[in-house]
Amino acid sequence: MSDDLFKLNVDGNDIEVPRSYTLMQACEEAGAEIPRFCYHERLSVAGNCRMCLVEWEGAPKPIASCAQTVGDMRPNRDGSAPNIRTKGAYVEKARNGVMEFLLINHPLDCPICDQGGECDLQDQAMAYGRSGSRYDENKRAVEDKNMGPLVKTIMTRCIQCTRCVRFAAEVAGVEELGMISRGENAEITTYLEKSLTSELSGNVIDLCPVGALTSKPYAFNARPWELRKTSSIDVMDAMGAAIRVDAKGDGVMRILPEVSEGINEEWLSDKSRFVWDGLARQRLDRPYIRENGKLRPATWGEAFGAVKAALSVPAEKIGVVAGDLIEVEQAKAALDLFRSLGVASTDCRPVGAQYGVDGVRERYILNGTLAGVEDADALLLIGTNPRVEAAVWNARIRKTWLWADLKIGRIGEAADLTYDHSWLGDGASALADIRNTDFGKVLAGAKRPMIVVGEGALCGEGGRAVLAEALKLANEIGAVQDGWAGFGVLHTAAGRVGALDVGFVPGDGGAATGEILSGSKDTVVLLGADEVNLSGLDGSTVIYVGSHGDAGAARADIILPSAAYTEMTATYVNTEGRVQMTSRAVQPKGEAREGWAIFRALSDVMGKTLPYDTAEALRDVLRGPEGESTVFSGLGFAPGAMGAEALKAPVEGVEGSLSTATFRPVFDDFYLTNPIARASKTMAECSALASALDTPVAAE
Repeated sequence: MSDDLFKLNVDGNDIEVPRSYTLMQACEEAGAEIPRFCYHERLSVAGNCRMCLVEWEGAPKPIASCAQTVGDMRPNRDGSAPNIRTKGAYVEKARNGVMEFLLINHPLDCPICDQGGECDLQDQAMAYGRSGSRYDENKRAVEDKNMGPLVKTIMTRCIQCTRCVRFAAEVAGVEELGMISRGENAEITTYLEKSLTSELSGNVIDLCPVGALTSKPYAFNARPWELRKTSSIDVMDAMGAAIRVDAKGDGVMRILPEVSEGINEEWLSDKSRFVWDGLARQRLDRPYIRENGKLRPATWGEAFGAVKAALSVPAEKIGVVAGDLIEVEQAKAALDLFRSLGVASTDCRPVGAQYGVDGVRERYILNGTLAGVEDADALLLIGTNPRVEAAVWNARIRKTWLWADLKIGRIGEAADLTYDHSWLGDGASALADIRNTDFGKVLAGAKRPMIVVGEGALCGEGGRAVLAEALKLANEIGAVQDGWAGFGVLHTAAGRVGALDVGFVPGDGGAATGEILSGSKDTVVLLGADEVNLSGLDGSTVIYVGSHGDAGAARADIILPSAAYTEMTATYVNTEGRVQMTSRAVQPKGEAREGWAIFRALSDVMGKTLPYDTAEALRDVLRGPEGESTVFSGLGFAPGAMGAEALKAPVEGVEGSLSTATFRPVFDDFYLTNPIARASKTMAECSALASALDTPVAAE
């Protein structure tokens, strides 16, 4: 037996496990099933539910396997491995006793509990519960707590496992939950009984093993066995978190996280989790044409006829702007059509963006990867606030800061990131001076430094200079080396990287987003572009392709309704450059169609028929000729350090010094960043509450 392994006998089977394993992990390694309520793989060990009791031969009492490290166990007197039993009369009696105590005060209201059907307490009571109670005393009752518009509380059901408390303190970094009192008076409550303010608060619903914390928007909507479950990806930010969309009939009932170690682990931001009610509100379900100042319903034929007339102007008088949620297939089909019409003014970037036109992909993706921050020993954030721009990644940064002593510096507007960091300034001038600061010395001495630039630093006149200076610094400090590419861009829009990958940027002589929206074009096509200032388009004919009646639709002269991300199987590329796909969970609303299909049909009307008739044929074009590799050739793969060589070349065409302007936040309100979120009643409540509390989330 090697020094770092420990030998155990579990239920008659000899196994060797690392000394750092808990006894519970060792038993599961041997194939045993250990019940638990308080233990969770991503939280610290509490050891307070005692459901995981096992027998250690020779020990005076049952052992809580979650809190016992195998390296601390002694061998038997004859030197043989300790004998552990995870079943048998002794263990069964111990667990039955624990379950009986847990149920003394539990209300046993399963028929009206939203946790019914997916409740750990229900499942384990079936195995270890008694058929009746031996206690005649009245059950205690606990007053429900106000945790805001997202988390519903029925605290009489609480078994004090403290998972929610440990999550708030360790993962979310917002210590707003705790246990007060002792003994039978113990209860979980929020700080001063105020609402939770963390943008990750909804995760306590998944963590709660009973029905004490459930989803308030989902309450009494459906039972788990009634729902169709579809694995997909999230598009509320650029991370591409793995999610499961649960639908009933033609409506989405809830959205839950799925495990994806490289992206979101098993967490999900509140916006991604609770935005689902916005999928049914303010939907565009038929084409519209504006006549005499008012929009009227139209057929697809009428709408295409109006679009053809609007596009009959010279190509240089047409501009196309892609929005934040555009899928790759729609971007590709639209680009192919407008390029065939001679249109060069196409852009998918925010106003003033200074990246993505030189064809070097590594300069606009997060090469270090989301999980790669765990391998870094120093991190510099430039013009980005990951707490609101990528909330789940912020939790991973916090985890690395907490457990691996990651040193973090930030340039941008001051904010609470939930972890200690060195604030270096609020603009590009701080980047120029960083080499003379204490954190600059930390970066220079780091073995695996990482620099992440946000869109807040890359948009504006000095954006290209910031990119060039950040890349130059990355090469100086060794952030770009063999096997490590610690430089990248953190995007905020799910559709941005995919659109850049298909080349949705201005062609030769074409105008960028700001110029297109200035009123210089006779016809402007908005592909779900609602996060832009449309006030300059008074004299233009506006064609809007999108799923919701938001700012773009309000200004549009012609509306072509498209499907939302839960209504189509579509390709997205996350901020790491990882190609991912959504899955259709429900049908598109009314007469809405998938974006690529709209432009395929329009190409026939325009006499420029596109060379693909199905979504799969379009994806074959994206993948390139057989034998050739493109960024769309594989799914789920983040290039990471493969792009290190491309990052060593300096950014060309940069003149002058860095701007003295400050970096501004990318968006004003975490909860209302896209048309789906703005259509959500739940997100509106969260936004109003955040504004009332004047939290960092509202300020960002």
